Amino acid sequence: MTNQHEKARLLHELHRPGTPLVLANVWDAASARLVAEAGAPGIATASASVCWTLGARDGGGADGGGLDRDRAIAQTALIASAVDLPVTADLEDGLAATAEGVAETVTALLATGAVGVNLEDAAPEGGLRPLAEATARIAAARAAAERAGVELFLNARTDLYLQGVGEPEQRLDLAVERALAFVEAGASGVFLPGLGELTLIAAFVKAVPVPVNVLGFPGGPSLAELASAGVARVSFGPGLAKVAYAAVDRAARELYTGGGYGGLEGGLDYGRLNGLFLA
Repeated sequence: MTNQHEKARLLHELHRPGTPLVLANVWDAASARLVAEAGAPGIATASASVCWTLGARDGGGADGGGLDRDRAIAQTALIASAVDLPVTADLEDGLAATAEGVAETVTALLATGAVGVNLEDAAPEGGLRPLAEATARIAAARAAAERAGVELFLNARTDLYLQGVGEPEQRLDLAVERALAFVEAGASGVFLPGLGELTLIAAFVKAVPVPVNVLGFPGGPSLAELASAGVARVSFGPGLAKVAYAAVDRAARELYTGGGYGGLEGGLDYGRLNGLFLA
């Protein structure tokens, strides 16, 4: 599959409520190829994982320190060129201060061959962007995709639950309000991280007329339970990267504190890793 339009159509088709698309988020070419070899039908990046591999801090906020657009796009291009699958990129808030800047980000993203994007409503200084501002950014992203002639899967994320906005009993209604506005602005799907209660997930799915993405995490609802709630996409954020870096941390600490090599056991074979990049 080499055609960007075919990949875009496939990514849309893979979002089936009740049969969720499972996305083990990656951060570089090797992780992308390993996930593809494991049987993934599509590839998603995680902004936190990409930040860490590029030496940036996730969620830099108003004081800076986060991921810049050029580096994020370059890393996405590397990942997209490493796999023959639909690629969707987590680009945080669009990596731009204005809606016009978000449009420029999406234009650059589509030039990499990627066919999906995550855009979140978190404000750089904390909290959420005003709804009108958040929807304007989504509309600008959609317009940029239409100008490029690509059926971009625009996954609009609200951080309402992650940031604890509003009273607990109000959050579902507030999340639905934002989701419906995102859909009207051009979102293809809605991502609601931070919510792990199945009954509330099911209620959100029922209230939103597009595919719903939730975050999978250890101890949370199983894939089967999320499928039964009507979820269409389950992603895992920086989960894989955290596991990989934990292995580095354990092995390095053993080497420098006890002199042991046990932490180096069980690694992937050199030949297999090198073989990921055979011409």
